Amino acid sequence: MTRTIVVGAGMTGLATAWHLQEYGHEVEVLERIDVAAGSSWGNAGWLAPGKTIPLANSSLWAYGPTALFDKHAALDVPVRIDPKLWRFCANFMAHATGRAWDKTMAGLTQADLAALAAYDELDAGGVNASTTEGPFIIGFENEGKAAGFLKEVEGAQRHGQDIPFEQITLDDARTDAPMLTDKVGATYRMGGQRFIEPGPYCQAIADSIVQRGGTITTGAEVVEVTSTRTPAAKLATGEWLHADNVVLATGAWLPKLAKVLGVTTLVQAGRGYSFSVETEEPATCPVYLPDPKIACTPYQGRFRIAGTMEFRGPDEPFQPGRVASMIHTTKPFFRGIDWDDRQDEWVGSRPVTPDGLPVVGATKAPNVYTNGGHGMWGIILGPLSGKMLAKQIETGEVDETIKPFDPLRGPFGGL
Repeated sequence: MTRTIVVGAGMTGLATAWHLQEYGHEVEVLERIDVAAGSSWGNAGWLAPGKTIPLANSSLWAYGPTALFDKHAALDVPVRIDPKLWRFCANFMAHATGRAWDKTMAGLTQADLAALAAYDELDAGGVNASTTEGPFIIGFENEGKAAGFLKEVEGAQRHGQDIPFEQITLDDARTDAPMLTDKVGATYRMGGQRFIEPGPYCQAIADSIVQRGGTITTGAEVVEVTSTRTPAAKLATGEWLHADNVVLATGAWLPKLAKVLGVTTLVQAGRGYSFSVETEEPATCPVYLPDPKIACTPYQGRFRIAGTMEFRGPDEPFQPGRVASMIHTTKPFFRGIDWDDRQDEWVGSRPVTPDGLPVVGATKAPNVYTNGGHGMWGIILGPLSGKMLAKQIETGEVDETIKPFDPLRGPFGGL
């Protein structure tokens, strides 16, 4: 039996392991902390192909410089001497053009179109978790501020996505999102999207892997991976584990293991924050405020509020000021919320690449692969990426869906 080690127990790693079991592999998932401990636990849990689009766009040239000096801006880049960070930022901004946006969107579209079906496959295969249909309610202070978002939706549609999308009245929006205040002057409804509770969903995949004979080993930190004919993973304890294949799915920590294997695509932690609150009236569907870039989702009887893109090191401490800024920018748009009754405060390091495309496929080392770099889209694209990478490992065939995600495309993403 083929033995495969997967390093990382977030959504992408777990999905890869699960699909490898479909091919009959003996799998062991090694995780340095716990299941979903990285960026998979506290995110908004959106399964929204219609919003799975490039992060870098031409509006950044106006927004980015002002954000540097606005403590409440959704984008937070610490002003300090950090050559690696500023190299990433320079490459990220180089992709903030219409041409680069279209190139990345073309690379994402086939994966976007197949992403929800990959969740259905997990469900049919016995994973004891479910997805929930939208709608998604989107709110702006006025119609003028909706222009950028509408352009993004039109861009995704132009590249082949079918996104049910309509403008609605505030009263109509409040049937699904009763917390919206009168400050919301323009509202839209987006259909065809779903959401999950991401931490419990990841745990359900992990449980399924174990039930089918796989192993999840937590508290196991991999510090090195090598390969000549067959790969081996070295643990922090000094122990070497050998396998027929190794998959690196370590999120924002990917460069630590993958760079020496020829993966030079830059991966930067884009840290997101979240917390949950109670609402006077139950929240039943996701709500998005694009201007402050706040994504909200029903979560275990409460309302999870998620946002920010903070470019810091993945292991840097939680920054309470980020939560304060989220409250500052969100509070005018929501009513009936006790902002002091916050639970589940969290920061997660999402793995962002300059060109906005993941790194999924083979490294230069024989039988060592990566599955990461999805940025904010690891939850929606993780199961599909895992399925397609498992296919590549088993058959040697690179599916058209993930060809744009080549880990060896270099640090500039094809520019």
